[in-house]
Amino acid sequence: MTDERLGYAPGVFDLFHVGHLNILRRAREQCHRLIAGVASDDLVVRMKGRPPVVPLCERLEILRSLRYVDDVHVMTVDDKIEIWKEVGFDVIFKGDDWLGTDVWTALEAEFARVDVEVVYFPYTAHTSSTLLRNALGVLHPQVLSSQA
Repeated sequence: MTDERLGYAPGVFDLFHVGHLNILRRAREQCHRLIAGVASDDLVVRMKGRPPVVPLCERLEILRSLRYVDDVHVMTVDDKIEIWKEVGFDVIFKGDDWLGTDVWTALEAEFARVDVEVVYFPYTAHTSSTLLRNALGVLHPQVLSSQA
Protein backbone atom coordinates (compact mmCIF):
# COMPACT_ATOMS: atom_id res chain seq x y z
CA MET A 1 0.00 0.00 0.00
CA THR A 2 1.54 3.26 -1.04
CA ASP A 3 -1.41 5.65 -0.86
CA GLU A 4 -3.28 6.32 2.36
CA ARG A 5 -6.41 4.13 2.17
CA LEU A 6 -9.45 4.42 4.39
CA GLY A 7 -11.35 1.17 4.66
CA TYR A 8 -14.92 0.57 5.71
CA ALA A 9 -16.40 -2.71 6.93
CA PRO A 10 -20.18 -2.49 7.44
CA GLY A 11 -22.21 -4.98 9.43
CA VAL A 12 -24.56 -5.64 12.29
CA PHE A 13 -21.81 -7.35 14.33
CA ASP A 14 -24.41 -9.04 16.53
CA LEU A 15 -23.25 -12.01 18.63
CA PHE A 16 -19.64 -11.16 17.72
CA HIS A 17 -17.79 -14.24 16.46
CA VAL A 18 -14.66 -15.35 14.60
CA GLY A 19 -16.23 -14.62 11.20
CA HIS A 20 -16.54 -10.96 12.18
CA LEU A 21 -12.98 -10.99 13.48
CA ASN A 22 -11.70 -12.57 10.25
CA ILE A 23 -13.27 -9.87 8.08
CA LEU A 24 -11.97 -7.04 10.27
CA ARG A 25 -8.47 -8.53 10.49
CA ARG A 26 -8.23 -9.07 6.74
CA ALA A 27 -9.71 -5.65 6.01
CA ARG A 28 -7.18 -3.91 8.24
CA GLU A 29 -4.37 -5.63 6.31
CA GLN A 30 -5.56 -3.83 3.16
CA CYS A 31 -5.90 -0.26 4.40
CA HIS A 32 -4.15 2.27 6.61
CA ARG A 33 -7.22 3.01 8.72
CA LEU A 34 -10.33 0.87 9.18
CA ILE A 35 -13.75 2.09 10.19
CA ALA A 36 -16.31 -0.49 11.25
CA GLY A 37 -19.81 0.51 10.22
CA VAL A 38 -22.27 -0.76 12.82
CA ALA A 39 -26.00 -0.92 12.09
CA SER A 40 -28.13 0.89 14.67
CA ASP A 41 -30.74 -1.14 16.51
CA ASP A 42 -33.52 0.60 14.55
CA LEU A 43 -31.79 -0.13 11.24
CA VAL A 44 -31.45 -3.81 12.16
CA VAL A 45 -35.18 -3.97 12.86
CA ARG A 46 -35.93 -2.31 9.48
CA MET A 47 -33.53 -4.61 7.60
CA LYS A 48 -34.12 -7.92 9.36
CA GLY A 49 -37.51 -7.55 11.03
CA ARG A 50 -36.09 -8.21 14.51
CA PRO A 51 -33.80 -6.39 16.91
CA PRO A 52 -30.21 -7.48 17.45
CA VAL A 53 -29.51 -9.67 20.47
CA VAL A 54 -26.66 -7.42 21.59
CA PRO A 55 -27.61 -3.72 21.87
CA LEU A 56 -25.78 -1.08 19.85
CA CYS A 57 -23.85 0.40 22.79
CA GLU A 58 -22.32 -3.00 23.57
CA ARG A 59 -21.56 -3.81 19.91
CA LEU A 60 -19.77 -0.46 19.63
CA GLU A 61 -17.74 -1.15 22.76
CA ILE A 62 -16.66 -4.56 21.43
CA LEU A 63 -15.58 -3.12 18.07
CA ARG A 64 -13.78 -0.14 19.60
CA SER A 65 -11.71 -2.53 21.70
CA LEU A 66 -10.30 -4.39 18.68
CA ARG A 67 -6.81 -3.47 17.51
CA TYR A 68 -7.90 -3.87 13.88
CA VAL A 69 -10.56 -1.14 14.14
CA ASP A 70 -9.49 2.50 14.19
CA ASP A 71 -12.96 3.98 14.51
CA VAL A 72 -16.64 3.05 14.40
CA HIS A 73 -19.51 4.62 12.50
CA VAL A 74 -23.14 4.08 13.47
CA MET A 75 -25.19 3.30 10.37
CA THR A 76 -28.73 4.67 10.54
CA VAL A 77 -29.45 4.08 6.83
CA ASP A 78 -28.76 1.08 4.62
CA ASP A 79 -27.77 3.23 1.62
CA LYS A 80 -24.03 2.54 1.24
CA ILE A 81 -23.54 5.52 -1.12
CA GLU A 82 -25.04 7.85 1.49
CA ILE A 83 -22.72 6.31 4.07
CA TRP A 84 -19.77 6.83 1.69
CA LYS A 85 -20.74 10.53 1.45
CA GLU A 86 -20.64 10.73 5.28
CA VAL A 87 -17.44 8.74 5.83
CA GLY A 88 -15.41 9.12 2.61
CA PHE A 89 -13.84 5.65 2.50
CA ASP A 90 -11.67 4.41 -0.38
CA VAL A 91 -12.45 0.70 -0.07
CA ILE A 92 -15.41 -1.22 1.35
CA PHE A 93 -15.15 -4.78 2.63
CA LYS A 94 -17.87 -7.40 2.70
CA GLY A 95 -18.23 -11.16 3.09
CA ASP A 96 -18.36 -13.08 -0.18
CA ASP A 97 -21.83 -14.37 0.66
CA TRP A 98 -22.90 -11.00 -0.84
CA LEU A 99 -20.81 -11.42 -4.02
CA GLY A 100 -23.01 -11.61 -7.12
CA THR A 101 -26.19 -10.50 -5.37
CA ASP A 102 -28.30 -7.93 -7.19
CA VAL A 103 -27.76 -5.39 -4.41
CA TRP A 104 -23.96 -5.65 -4.35
CA THR A 105 -23.58 -5.94 -8.12
CA ALA A 106 -25.41 -2.59 -8.41
CA LEU A 107 -23.30 -1.16 -5.57
CA GLU A 108 -20.09 -2.23 -7.31
CA ALA A 109 -21.11 -0.16 -10.35
CA GLU A 110 -22.06 2.85 -8.20
CA PHE A 111 -18.83 2.65 -6.21
CA ALA A 112 -16.75 2.31 -9.40
CA ARG A 113 -18.09 5.72 -10.50
CA VAL A 114 -16.64 7.32 -7.35
CA ASP A 115 -13.39 5.28 -7.33
CA VAL A 116 -14.29 3.12 -4.33
CA GLU A 117 -12.97 -0.42 -4.45
CA VAL A 118 -15.21 -3.28 -3.28
CA VAL A 119 -13.34 -6.20 -1.71
CA TYR A 120 -14.99 -9.47 -0.73
CA PHE A 121 -13.57 -11.88 1.83
CA PRO A 122 -14.45 -15.56 2.23
CA TYR A 123 -17.51 -16.10 4.39
CA THR A 124 -16.78 -18.12 7.53
CA ALA A 125 -19.26 -20.92 6.83
CA HIS A 126 -18.87 -22.81 10.10
CA THR A 127 -20.07 -19.91 12.23
CA SER A 128 -22.45 -17.01 11.79
CA SER A 129 -24.72 -14.90 13.94
CA THR A 130 -27.69 -16.80 12.49
CA LEU A 131 -26.20 -20.16 13.46
CA LEU A 132 -25.37 -18.86 16.94
CA ARG A 133 -28.83 -17.38 17.38
CA ASN A 134 -30.42 -20.67 16.36
CA ALA A 135 -28.09 -22.75 18.56
CA LEU A 136 -28.85 -20.55 21.56
CA GLY A 137 -32.57 -20.59 20.85
CA VAL A 138 -32.63 -16.79 20.76
CA LEU A 139 -36.13 -15.72 19.85
CA HIS A 140 -37.64 -12.41 18.92
CA PRO A 141 -38.93 -10.60 22.07
CA GLN A 142 -42.52 -10.73 20.75
CA VAL A 143 -42.27 -14.52 20.49
CA LEU A 144 -40.92 -14.73 24.04
CA SER A 145 -43.72 -12.55 25.46
CA SER A 146 -46.40 -14.66 23.72
CA GLN A 147 -44.93 -17.78 25.36
CA ALA A 148 -45.18 -16.37 28.87
